[in-house]
Amino acid sequence: MIGIERDGEIIDLQSAEALGVEGRAIEFDGSNEALELIRHSAAHLLAQAIKKLYSNAIFYVGPTIKDGFYYDFKVDEHLGEDDLKKIEKEMLSLAKKKYPIERYEISKSEAREKFADDHLKQAVLDNIADDTVSIYRQGDFEDLCRGPHLPNIGLLRFFKLVKISGAYLGGDSKNEMLTRIYGVAFADKESLKAHMHMLEQAAKRDHRKIGNEMKLFTFREEVGAGFPIWLPAGARLRSRLEQLLFKAHRKRGYEPVRGPEMLRSDLWRRSGHYDNYGENMYFTQIDDLEFGIKPMNCVGHIKAYEHDLHSYRDLPLKYFEYGVVHRHEMTGALHGLFRVREFTQDDAHIFCTAEQIEEQIIEVVDFVDKIMKTFEFDYKMMISTKPDKAVGSDEVWDISTQALKNAMDSKSLPYEIDEGGGAFYGPKIDIKITDAIGREWQCGTIQLDFNLPERFLLEYTGENNNKLQPVMIHRAILGSFERFIGILTEHYAGEFPIFIAPTQVAIIPIAQSHGKYAKNLADSLMDIGADFEIFDKNDSLAKRIRVAEKGRVPIIVVIGDEEVDRERVAVRDRRTREQYELGADEFIKFIEQKISEVHF
Repeated sequence: MIGIERDGEIIDLQSAEALGVEGRAIEFDGSNEALELIRHSAAHLLAQAIKKLYSNAIFYVGPTIKDGFYYDFKVDEHLGEDDLKKIEKEMLSLAKKKYPIERYEISKSEAREKFADDHLKQAVLDNIADDTVSIYRQGDFEDLCRGPHLPNIGLLRFFKLVKISGAYLGGDSKNEMLTRIYGVAFADKESLKAHMHMLEQAAKRDHRKIGNEMKLFTFREEVGAGFPIWLPAGARLRSRLEQLLFKAHRKRGYEPVRGPEMLRSDLWRRSGHYDNYGENMYFTQIDDLEFGIKPMNCVGHIKAYEHDLHSYRDLPLKYFEYGVVHRHEMTGALHGLFRVREFTQDDAHIFCTAEQIEEQIIEVVDFVDKIMKTFEFDYKMMISTKPDKAVGSDEVWDISTQALKNAMDSKSLPYEIDEGGGAFYGPKIDIKITDAIGREWQCGTIQLDFNLPERFLLEYTGENNNKLQPVMIHRAILGSFERFIGILTEHYAGEFPIFIAPTQVAIIPIAQSHGKYAKNLADSLMDIGADFEIFDKNDSLAKRIRVAEKGRVPIIVVIGDEEVDRERVAVRDRRTREQYELGADEFIKFIEQKISEVHF
């Protein structure tokens, strides 16, 4: 099916030819542009079906999201998961009527009057700056919308409603609670079927569910939403990841630093964070001075750089920190470890000369490649350009963006362009990884910055004893430990590789008399840096094995009389599904090799 775009409206080809309308042709296939049209139109079809079934319903917004759409609305009835099938059935029934989707414009004041009794529409209008608004109509349903949409709702056939939840108006917990229904939509049956299969797999791999089963982390209401508490198993996993990265950074010439978690607000004003990122920050008062809790680590690292005088011979200078940061996220946006209010970045900043940009970017990309291949992730890179809200001149932004492109091009590294997706202080390379079931995740980032060195008057002494400004490269490969561990949990479905598994060996003595031998084995594992747990509770042997299995411990050893007498262990390997015997010393060497064979 092909349509013609004209002034934000999509007209089907037959009607366009009959009316003599000319414009850009769009094919309703699996392209990003076509899927955006399909999903935006499916959102309106959802709202039309809800209005048909629940006449008192009023609507807020219905945007497209990755793979689908949602609509926020208010209705007198209490809706649950069981109602989704009924609504979906009504959507299919309406689609068969093939109502045309028509666009018209009215003034904002007319819209205020038209929706005078609808406080949600008034809230939408509050967020529109234009004096004219567009409305899309299909059958007896219409709604405010920028569009564009498909020519008619009959083109919508391959969609599915997947979830219902509550959502605060505008994502702010101070506002009223609305109902939100999520759906997915595609251009063909096969794509929809494949996506639904992926969602089934994703539900099984949900890191919140697995994290609870493995006792990795918890969230407690009395602590506050968005603040994870790491339990022993999760803290062990995280520690192993931190240790691997620490060594990898040191091998690449990075020096560890640590900045304070609060800095005076005049520093955040100078950096530009106060004006460009202040709504995402927390502030407090100390001795009548305002302090900002850091949302990023860059200002602390700038202050570390300022501590000494630097020559061109000192550069590049590389600082890294496992920096704890806080960001003010809307309650409705919080999601397990994926979106929290406190998290720790594997953050680093490279201060270098302009001539060193290319080699430093390439070195970081090589670092990224090593880590992603170790965890069996496919990945792609995107260069993100200047956003609407930014500091610095267009000239500096152009130079910075071109420098990133040159570095990638010099090694023939593929990348895509994300227009307007840069940080407020500079362009960046975003690393997007694909997990075991085909989902894409935003992870690390490499950001080039000429602006902060200029704002803080950073300098180094050049070869001719002249004062020059260094270039600053912001870099986080995992992004944050919280988010990356959440992604890893779902990527491996909790079956972590042994080198980072929270518990690498489960030791199960059959009887109390085997406890001493189990403790000696545990001490030997501790000596080589392996994490273990002795399962010696007063439960049956079968139950203790089941508990270790549920915890997804990769290696389980069972100790009985024979093992004690012969100084051996009976090994159960969860990964290979094999059972075998090893001598105690041989087993320790085997585990040592397994946990030390991975290096970033």
